[in-house]
Amino acid sequence: MRITEKLAALSLLALMAGCASLNPFASKDPKSQPAKLAELTSSIAVRTAWTHAIGKAGGYALTPALADNSLFVAGSDGALARLDAATGREQWRIKAGTELTAGVGSDGAVVVVGGAKGAILAFDGAGKALWKQQASSEVLSAPVVGQGIVVVRSVDNRIVAFDATSGAKKWTVQRATPALTLRNAPGMVISGANVYVAQPGGKLLALTLAGGAPRWEAAVGEPRGATELERVTDISGTPVVLDQDICTVSYQGKVGCFDAATGVARWTRDLSSDAGVAVDQRFVFAADEKGALVAFSREGGQSAWKTDKLALRRLSTPVSYGRAVAVGDYQGYIHFLSREDGALIGRVSTDGSPITSVPVIAGTNLIFQTQSGTVTALAVE
Repeated sequence: MRITEKLAALSLLALMAGCASLNPFASKDPKSQPAKLAELTSSIAVRTAWTHAIGKAGGYALTPALADNSLFVAGSDGALARLDAATGREQWRIKAGTELTAGVGSDGAVVVVGGAKGAILAFDGAGKALWKQQASSEVLSAPVVGQGIVVVRSVDNRIVAFDATSGAKKWTVQRATPALTLRNAPGMVISGANVYVAQPGGKLLALTLAGGAPRWEAAVGEPRGATELERVTDISGTPVVLDQDICTVSYQGKVGCFDAATGVARWTRDLSSDAGVAVDQRFVFAADEKGALVAFSREGGQSAWKTDKLALRRLSTPVSYGRAVAVGDYQGYIHFLSREDGALIGRVSTDGSPITSVPVIAGTNLIFQTQSGTVTALAVE
């Protein structure tokens, strides 16, 4: 799901009818077309370790979950499977009994997905149904599981925690929702005693995992502009926690890193992205809405490099591994760039469909899931 598919509000149809400029492919101007891929001699050793077909994601962003050396994957038709992360061997596969709209969240013992009409479905590590709950509205963000708690966010911006074993409700937090938001899946992450929740309106919220008490709220992007469309500034992707930092990015807002304990901004820079960030010890990487991939110093936010070689190719959340940063595109290509200077150093094709899920690192494998449901593990040597 990209910008032209993500805008959701009561006035959506009227807005979209007059906003053809939001579609990067609507114009016949060559400058408005996706960058063509030049011939490339790879300077990095990448091979396909394994692939697995789970089923189409449809209009949803279904991201694999890694836990206990297993990879949990889902398709929109209700398919849910546990794979060996190293080999791709299927350990079990079930049907959830409903269309799936969000997932997967797992700690290895409990596996949780979002289903049609706000259903929340939990299974044990062997694929046996544990419990079912009902959210107040549609669930697009993958649930998160940790410390015996499942946290779910629905599109009306209600955040609810459940006991992972019984499904009993533990706490609820309601936050306001702007008049116009992206129809995306702002992510959550559990770290220590907190759960960090990406929000519409450019807010990053830290809640105590045990009771849902607010720890802090930080502004990643401030709504600006004369129209509701110009004021959309939702956080994109899943925030990333590394050491004492939590880093994230917003649409029509900023990219930055914040103190995970206090929410105080370490640094922010103007950037608009509808995909999340990658973070390593030295850099923060983000793909902007025009397809430029940008690297910032994690320490102070200084610009390290920027490349537009993949302009308008609707890039996914990037991932940093070794000497490379990898990112998927709308044709299912995975591009490898030097993390030091952004030079293109390799390219791998998948099934030709867009990559919109968040990449997963599993040992020496980088794992991507396409919209057509191909889960591909790439071994980077």
